[in-house]
Amino acid sequence: MQEANGVPAEQAPPVEDTVPTAVAEQTAAPTPVPTPSATPAPSKSATPKPSVSSSPTLAPGPTVDVAPVDDDDVVMADGDPSAPRNQPESGIRALALLETLAIQGRAPKTGYDRDQFGQAWADVDRNGCDTRNDMLNRDLTAIVHANSVPCKVQSGALNDPYTGTVIPFLRGQDTSIDVQIDHVVALSDAWQKGAQELTFDERLAFANDPLNLQSTDGPTNAQKGAGDAATWLPPNTSFRCEYVARQISVKATYGLWVTQAERDAMAWILGKCADTLAPTNQQAPAPAPEPAPAPAPAPAPAPDVFYKNCAAARASGAAPVLAGQPGYAAHLDGDGDGVGRE
Repeated sequence: MQEANGVPAEQAPPVEDTVPTAVAEQTAAPTPVPTPSATPAPSKSATPKPSVSSSPTLAPGPTVDVAPVDDDDVVMADGDPSAPRNQPESGIRALALLETLAIQGRAPKTGYDRDQFGQAWADVDRNGCDTRNDMLNRDLTAIVHANSVPCKVQSGALNDPYTGTVIPFLRGQDTSIDVQIDHVVALSDAWQKGAQELTFDERLAFANDPLNLQSTDGPTNAQKGAGDAATWLPPNTSFRCEYVARQISVKATYGLWVTQAERDAMAWILGKCADTLAPTNQQAPAPAPEPAPAPAPAPAPAPDVFYKNCAAARASGAAPVLAGQPGYAAHLDGDGDGVGRE
């Protein structure tokens, strides 16, 4: 999860066959002063029921991290933003790649700040277009670009894989937030699972890596928050295999670990689609060239043939004997026209 409008994230109810929704990535916000009222009597409904994952549902937190939405300025990234590893090799199954990820507990969030991952939506590939618009151009259809900047998306339609719905997009102060760019592996989650040990350039690459970015519905992005696979999955069940596979590819590329609960949730999802491949930008190896065909055998040398005269040639069925054919000789071609005959 990345973008938000600065209001408290709503708590989403658990979706079918999933674990509870996580809260959004948080920054400090003042706690409102409660209005004095009578102390209510205890209610049985105050005790939450366990979720399908037996993990407690997190309470809504304060204000979410805010990233600019459709900022007019394009900030060129400094340095050399790049991942510490290549993306997974082509053709590897996500389940097999999951087995290569380290399993550890979640580290403290101490020191986390959105700025640890660099300027939001910086132009890391230096194509003159910020990362948000790069992703809108990748994920939307029926795109109309703004006149001011050719890559800047003015409007379009998103076939949202998280919700399975089509969401219209219109650039504007009150409408741009309808389509947000989700970090498939949330920044806060990454920070607590190894990103603290990455260099600044590697974290900048992580925050802007297309492998780790997906345009989606704004409210759904806010509901996800900083959740991992153990606490949040897309409401669209048909996208969950691909979603989890992308998280695994991202974590493998950036050397991040998973918690045991996260690993178990990923394995459970992929158990229903074991052939799902890990997404990657690596190309499949070129097939080995077919062996060259064996050269055709050289023609057998022409047999030595001699006809004493044209009568002998006719008797053998070879007459007329033409120049260049076996048996042709000058004594058969009295007039020198290339045809052996008397």
